[in-house]
Amino acid sequence: MTQPLETRKGPHQGQPVLLAGEPIGRARAAMLMVHGRGATAESILALAQELAQPGFAYAAPQAAKNTWYPQSFLAPMERNEPGLSSGLSVIAEIMAQWSAEGIPSERTLLLGFSQGACLTLEFVARNARRYGGVAGLSGGLIGPDGTPRNYAGSLDRTPVFLGCSDVDFHIPKERVHHTTEVLRRLGGNVTERLYPNMGHTVNQDEIDFVGEMMAEVIKDD
Repeated sequence: MTQPLETRKGPHQGQPVLLAGEPIGRARAAMLMVHGRGATAESILALAQELAQPGFAYAAPQAAKNTWYPQSFLAPMERNEPGLSSGLSVIAEIMAQWSAEGIPSERTLLLGFSQGACLTLEFVARNARRYGGVAGLSGGLIGPDGTPRNYAGSLDRTPVFLGCSDVDFHIPKERVHHTTEVLRRLGGNVTERLYPNMGHTVNQDEIDFVGEMMAEVIKDD
């Protein structure tokens, strides 16, 4: 069952954030799930059933008009404003609320697909700290080639999973490689997997890997 969770201001603020799994006050850990372009919070939240991990609270924010930012993730960042900054703020607001309710970043996993993966990975790079885990499925850091990547902070060995097709029309494999390099420099424990001739989708190997990341977060709880 899902229910709306209100956020505040900006293009994506005021949109619903759908909840599933355990109530946050009883959850052992939490996962924030960010949908792709043209998709919905409901669609990404459906992955929670496939992950099937007990003890987790799930939240999936909805983008205004189903799109976090208008242009390609490889476009100059200013062309993707104000959606980009608003989307990053949505993630920050949910994380802050969870922290206030007793779920710290160390027990929070962030997962995004496609445009949602790009938004998630950019948030993690800009807000480097120890997370329970990060999964960028068919995505990479935002901005054109040559964008400065002098992010501050440390991921402090956060497990990071990057999965993508090696021939994805939307996500060049070179950007996946670059994202791996940047997140490793930030101290992330990054696993990168490129799948031969896969479509723009999520496969079972990715689901299994994310499920293992989730189980690791709560194994000693």
